[in-house]
Amino acid sequence: MPYDEQLADRIGLALKGKRNISEKKMFGGICFFLKGNILCGIHKQNLILRLGPEQSEIALVRPHFGPFDITGRPMKNWVMVRPAGFKTDKQLKQHIEEAFEFVRTLPGKD
Repeated sequence: MPYDEQLADRIGLALKGKRNISEKKMFGGICFFLKGNILCGIHKQNLILRLGPEQSEIALVRPHFGPFDITGRPMKNWVMVRPAGFKTDKQLKQHIEEAFEFVRTLPGKD
């Protein structure tokens, strides 16, 4: 199943105006990077987010959130959000901002 290209467009709009953003196809979908570090992406129809250790634990108890697990081993500090969790652009932007707050603290890889 290909990734949701409309969601990719929505993410692009949510990231508009932010510097040092790039994108690359991976995980069978697409990921968006901040200074060379994965920030967020799409796996099939789901949003994936890279959060810090504390924030990812908090996020996992929210409705529509779950672990990012495509291999049988969940990725640490990552979550997957089902479409019901980002119906509105405001929800989507808020989730991406949470990831941005963590990823901006990482050293750049560019």
